[in-house]
Amino acid sequence: MFQAAAKSVSAASASAASRGILSSVRRYCDKTPTKLRVSEALSAAELGARVKVQGWVRSVRPQKANLFLHVNDGSSLQSLQIVAGSELDDPSLTFGSAVEVTGTLKKSPQQKQPVELEADQIHVVGRCNPLDFPFKIKERHGLEYIRQFPHLRCRTNAFSSLLRVRSEATTAIHSYFKENGFLQIHTPIITSNDCEGAGELFQVEPSGPEHEEDERFFSVPAFLTVSGQLHLEVMSGAFSGVYTFGPTFRAENSQSRRHLAEFYMVEAEVSFTQSLEDLTKVIEDMFRSATEHVLAHCAEDVDLFHKHVTPGHRETVDAMVKKRFPVITYSEAIDILNRSSQKFVFPTDWGCDLQTEHEKHLVKHCGNIPVFVTDYPYDLKPFYARDNSDHPEHTAAAVDLLVPGVGELCGGSLREERLDLLRARLEEAGLEDTYSWYMDLRRFGSVPHGGFGLGFERYLQCILGVDNIKDVIPFPRFSHSCLL
Repeated sequence: MFQAAAKSVSAASASAASRGILSSVRRYCDKTPTKLRVSEALSAAELGARVKVQGWVRSVRPQKANLFLHVNDGSSLQSLQIVAGSELDDPSLTFGSAVEVTGTLKKSPQQKQPVELEADQIHVVGRCNPLDFPFKIKERHGLEYIRQFPHLRCRTNAFSSLLRVRSEATTAIHSYFKENGFLQIHTPIITSNDCEGAGELFQVEPSGPEHEEDERFFSVPAFLTVSGQLHLEVMSGAFSGVYTFGPTFRAENSQSRRHLAEFYMVEAEVSFTQSLEDLTKVIEDMFRSATEHVLAHCAEDVDLFHKHVTPGHRETVDAMVKKRFPVITYSEAIDILNRSSQKFVFPTDWGCDLQTEHEKHLVKHCGNIPVFVTDYPYDLKPFYARDNSDHPEHTAAAVDLLVPGVGELCGGSLREERLDLLRARLEEAGLEDTYSWYMDLRRFGSVPHGGFGLGFERYLQCILGVDNIKDVIPFPRFSHSCLL
């Protein structure tokens, strides 16, 4: 009896001890700060909570009794104000340093910011010498200056905004295709095809002592892709709509503001179509959908560019979103150019390729909004472009989208699905053996189809008004430059 009682008391004591431990754990957990991104803290959803924020110092203002910091972690253009006692000041707490701040999130007395973090702990995670740091606390650096520091320019407001816009635009484009029934295809980076036929290719060969110089890794010459189009055409034989979004490469010896050696392309292929209107509808809808998404989800970041980098450009963007894109033929474009009072450097005869100066003039002529140009001379287009045999002039069923500030943004065409015409074009170019597989696509269940490719960096230039394409990609590659 006494033993049973003792056991009961012992069990009760153990249970009480267990509850005490759990209570201590709960009290400890209650004091554990919630880790928030700066954008989350600024939403004021956690007012009164003990939180932890990690980021980089954008400004430091020590006073006699208090210390004021602005900390940013890349999640928002706006920084979070940190208020701390002067005892938390630290010589290593400088502009550019990485910090971890813990404290209580409170409503700010200032109207310009919704909340501030009253800090009780500030830990410097990574030091930064402000004298050596190329960006200065009170200076607004231009895009051309920060381009010299590709490893550091993401720390600036302008470039961090650009990267957020770029990320959101990527999401918007994928969403558009998914919502419209397109299947994403991962087309290869290494290929044996020269889709454009211009010969601007980077050849791929392994290096190292285990590889002999005269020995090929692949059985045929291999190159970095200039386009995923031909691989998408393969897939269009089984799916009604496919797209790809990835890096492409051109060995162009150019230092222009519109060209890169490595850039991103949005490419799509539509099956069962015999009309350029089907392609222009997808192009225009995708452009408008992506732009509206970016304007809605990156308002502050876009405003930074439209106010400080390209003042007045917002009106152009609003017009591009609201107005339908006009369509003119190549012949009409040549007529517009020849009737213009502007003197062009390059000729404007029928049959010549449109140059950037021509493209920009056509855009202005059409109201400074994007314009489609269709039915180019057949000889200007690659072998896969469909022959407009019913036209009095020998043209191809091809289309380009020209946009303000950039010129050509997008190019596409109906593909030649007629085997006899395709074979004749390939034989004329001496490519019938190389593209025998391509002719097979026309022999086994071929359907009329067409597609396009859109330069993603040029799209960003267009909506932000950025003059140089090197300023809208994280790590630009161009002739004589491959930093990092």
